[in-house]
Amino acid sequence: MTTSSHHTFDRAYWEQHWDESILRGSHRTPPHPHLETFLSDLAPGIALEAGCGTGAEALWLAEHGWRVTGADISAGALAVAAERARAAGVANRATWIEADLGTWAPETGFDLVSTHFAHPAMPQLNFYRRIAEWVAPGGTLFIAGHATGHHGNHPDANAHPIEATATIEGIIALLPAEEWSIVAAEEVNLASVHADAPTHRRDVVVRASRIG
Repeated sequence: MTTSSHHTFDRAYWEQHWDESILRGSHRTPPHPHLETFLSDLAPGIALEAGCGTGAEALWLAEHGWRVTGADISAGALAVAAERARAAGVANRATWIEADLGTWAPETGFDLVSTHFAHPAMPQLNFYRRIAEWVAPGGTLFIAGHATGHHGNHPDANAHPIEATATIEGIIALLPAEEWSIVAAEEVNLASVHADAPTHRRDVVVRASRIG
C-alpha cells in the first residue's frame, strides 16, 4: 500500500488495504489484548464491533458469550471474518454487515459498542461521537485508537493523518457527565499485533458506561 498523510479512508482504500493484507497473509491477527484487560468483567449481551475488519475482536466477543454484529465497509474483510467465525465454531453468535459507518445506523441499541482502530472517511472524534449514540442505556462504549502524537513505526503508520488519531481528553469531551460514567481512560504502550511488522505503539483506550 502506498502511504500518504492525505488519503481518504473510503471504501476503495479499505478494499485495497484488506486485499493486500490477505495476499501478505497478515490478515489473521489475534484480538487486541485491550479486550481481555478492559472488558473481561462485563456480562455478555448484544455487541457491535464497529469497523471489524477480518473479525479478530468480534470473534473474541463471540467466544466469550456475546452475540456480536461486526460491521465493516470492506466486503473482502467480512468474507474472511465469516470464515474465521465458522472455523472457530461461533458462526451462530456472529452477524456480519457490510456498511459505511459514516452513514449506516443500527435499528436498535447495543449493550456494548466497541471499536479498535477503525478509521472511516470522517474525523476520528466525529466517528466516536456517532457510535456512542448506538449504546443502549446501561450499556458500554469501548474505544481503542491511535494516540495523537504517536503513530508507531508500522509500515502503514504514516498513512494515518492527525484526524485519524485521538486524545483521552478529546474522547471524554464527547461524553457528557450527565449521560456517561468513565470507567477507564488510559494511554497504553503496546507491542503491535501486526505479525509482518512487530513494533511498539501508544494507544488511547476509553471505556464508558451510559447512564440508564
